[in-house]
Amino acid sequence: MFSSSYYALVAGFREYALGAETKGFDIEAILAEVFEVLSSSDRKTVELLYAYYDCENLISRYNGSTTYNALGRLSSEEVEQELQTPSRLIEPLAKVLRLYASPESEEAEGVDLTQPFGKALMTAYYKVCAASKSRLLREWSNFDRMVRNIVAATLARQQGVAVDTVVVGEDTITKSLSRSSAADFGLRTEVPFVEQLVATVADEHNMVEKERKIDNIRWAELSELSTFDYFDVNAVIAYLIKANMVARWAQLDAKVGREMFDRLVSELNGKDLVNKL
Repeated sequence: MFSSSYYALVAGFREYALGAETKGFDIEAILAEVFEVLSSSDRKTVELLYAYYDCENLISRYNGSTTYNALGRLSSEEVEQELQTPSRLIEPLAKVLRLYASPESEEAEGVDLTQPFGKALMTAYYKVCAASKSRLLREWSNFDRMVRNIVAATLARQQGVAVDTVVVGEDTITKSLSRSSAADFGLRTEVPFVEQLVATVADEHNMVEKERKIDNIRWAELSELSTFDYFDVNAVIAYLIKANMVARWAQLDAKVGREMFDRLVSELNGKDLVNKL
């Protein structure tokens, strides 16, 4: 069963085909309309999805970089403020910021702060996602973490860095990435695409092509995870994740952005969705 409360919103997603160029694809306009109709609890779920980009920006700024991902909900100025005095992030994330900002505080007593700030923040983020009421967000965040871990582990091997310092989580796959010396990290039976992903990261020297191949894996898995989500919040989340990819590629590479955009539009045939009811 599914909720039909977002029927009009989801059925209208295809209307965002704003012409032949993906530069007309306005992710902020999409989000504004989505937030306008979501219930308060579903809005928090979507905000959690986008908190990933806030974490990304916080880690970047903490490490001294000015790189900023516009998909984050915190402005560049707010990112700086949040590192000093957390007030906007949900508590598990805010706690990490407080601990690393004040390692001598009473709150930090007995807490292991030897791991990098970025790893600590992303660990907290994925733990919150794992407890989400949204099945899709739980499953997607777990998959997303796994893919990012495999990419990070492969790069760490190439660079002679200890894998356990760059992967996030304590599940069996993460442990295998940290301990295995096999080319596929001993994950061939658990992760069907692991060889393809490792080869892409290790052997593909064209950075655009490398990123495109990784996003194709992510896109395919998301389509699989959301197969039976039609007009509920999971359908909204699935659309937004793909829209985020389109927005990213529209900036990085016009050709790939157009390809991603065409895929998104082709999957959003409102008539086909209605026929599934």
